[in-house]
Amino acid sequence: MKRGSQELIVGLDIGTSKVACIVAQGRGNGEAEIIGVGQHPSRGLRKGVVVDIESTVQAITRAVQEAELMAGVQIRGAVVGIAGGHIRGHNSHGIVAIKSKEVSNDDIGRVMDAARAIIIPQDQNVIHVLPQEFMIDSQEGVRDPIGMSGVRLEAQVHIVTGAVSAAQNISKCVERCGLHVQGLVLEQLASADATLTADEKELGVCLVDIGGGTTDIAIFRDGAVRHTAVIPIAGDQITNDIALGLRTPPAEAEQIKKLYGCALGDLIEQDDEIPVPSVGTRPPRTVSRRVLNDIIEPRVKELFELILAELRRTGYEDLVAAGVVVTGGSSQLEGIAELAEEILHLPVRVGAPMHLPGMETVVRNPWHATGVGLVMYGVHNHLSGQAEPAQVPAAASSATHDHNRGGRLAGGMLGRIRSWVQTSFG
Repeated sequence: MKRGSQELIVGLDIGTSKVACIVAQGRGNGEAEIIGVGQHPSRGLRKGVVVDIESTVQAITRAVQEAELMAGVQIRGAVVGIAGGHIRGHNSHGIVAIKSKEVSNDDIGRVMDAARAIIIPQDQNVIHVLPQEFMIDSQEGVRDPIGMSGVRLEAQVHIVTGAVSAAQNISKCVERCGLHVQGLVLEQLASADATLTADEKELGVCLVDIGGGTTDIAIFRDGAVRHTAVIPIAGDQITNDIALGLRTPPAEAEQIKKLYGCALGDLIEQDDEIPVPSVGTRPPRTVSRRVLNDIIEPRVKELFELILAELRRTGYEDLVAAGVVVTGGSSQLEGIAELAEEILHLPVRVGAPMHLPGMETVVRNPWHATGVGLVMYGVHNHLSGQAEPAQVPAAASSATHDHNRGGRLAGGMLGRIRSWVQTSFG
């Protein structure tokens, strides 16, 4: 590493309720340390999809500037999260002949191409092709087939697709801020990297990332992604219910949810009361906390009933031995794990980022699960770049710099197929 420059890995979580930017400094040997965090309220997205480019650009700019100030660096590119109701997951199968009777990187590439050759709508594009397992002749359950002998190579994969326009709008917003998009990553996969253990992925686990606009699901089994889904109920719906039920402004409803929200009425004392600001010039009121719970609990129950229906529909209800891990900003509601256990009849825990050192007191919070996971994705896939010290003139980070570099960084993963396969089953 040259003096005066740093190898940076930056995760940019562009969510419905907030934009978070997390900066890590590479330490070699596939490790990194978080050195800066920035965040800003988001008003330009709805259910994970950009609906106001200018507002989104402003939020990204503020979050990035805050992270740059804390880390003392100039950010040039980022790994960006993507989510929303347009996301679709598909399981697929590919088969090819092994060219030289011994599996090579080229054979892996060809079988992955064969598996991704599925019919998808014209307005959708492939975001990820995630290996589940390989088969060589009649031998199943192979995780890293490179170097193994055989005649026929098969692959089971999970393909994630998303709306072309949604991905283009996110990329456009990031590039308007003068940054390279080094890769688009499905947000629940990023959150899973940050909050799940290898044992949980192996035994079978369902990750539930409750964001502002959507609740994102990822199911793991035998170390690989088996299913992804999106449910259009999340934190913003709870906030809106509170605003209507208590007749208070949305911003105040969000604060009430964070400070006093509880998903399980059994945990609330009978005489607990909370202050509620009124609309306009009316004086604030005091209401029972149980009234607030009567608003929140039905919505959270509805959410977990939909999650249970998804588990049953896909056949994974009895296959997630490690249970459910709930993360995201709204997972911090008091009693949410207990309520989820009542409905799902599975062990449930609230997951916070736990795999990256540095600034633990700031980022070890479910709120930052996606941002930390995006950084980890960048670390694993070597999506890093050299960043100048913070005192470099602002013009050095303008949108006119070499955008081809971001494409090379993202594309470099294709040249590391062995590492990619091993990381996918981490």
